[in-house]
Amino acid sequence: MSPASIMRIHKISSLLLAVSLLSSTALTAQSKSSWRAATADELSATLPARAPVARERIETEMRTASGIIDTRGKVIAGVVLITAGYSADGKYSHYLLVQSPISFENVALSPGSYVIGWTRSEDSLAITFYDAATGTNRGTASAHRLTTGSRVESFRIWPPGDHAILQIGRFALPYTLGE
Repeated sequence: MSPASIMRIHKISSLLLAVSLLSSTALTAQSKSSWRAATADELSATLPARAPVARERIETEMRTASGIIDTRGKVIAGVVLITAGYSADGKYSHYLLVQSPISFENVALSPGSYVIGWTRSEDSLAITFYDAATGTNRGTASAHRLTTGSRVESFRIWPPGDHAILQIGRFALPYTLGE
């Protein structure tokens, strides 16, 4: 092989390597950016005004609704429950709709409807996830206090490109999205 041929092969190999590295970086960025904050219209179209919890239909406070949506229209969203007068009073605080797999620490949730309850300690919240239809405990994860100066939210799911956390009050629980 001539030195010119070897040089040409080296340039082509380098170009192919650069293209493959850029492609993998773009795919990683695309999977993270394929989720965005859901709009108020998307949330009201997805979340129920009265959430089915066990044998009851509990009112929701739609102004507290928050969620994320992907490019295929799959939503992960939640809203505060108005539990006064219901059997869920004191046990559940939020309704969570999952249309794409998500995990909070060791709690993996498949698509479905869930309710959330929490217990506060000095520096954390123990957040427990329950199946909305049956009340079956799906697991507990620990949310930690956000740094001073962060905004208090009654309920917020941040898009993965921003923070990838579920925020309740001043507490944040990291999540990971499944496939």
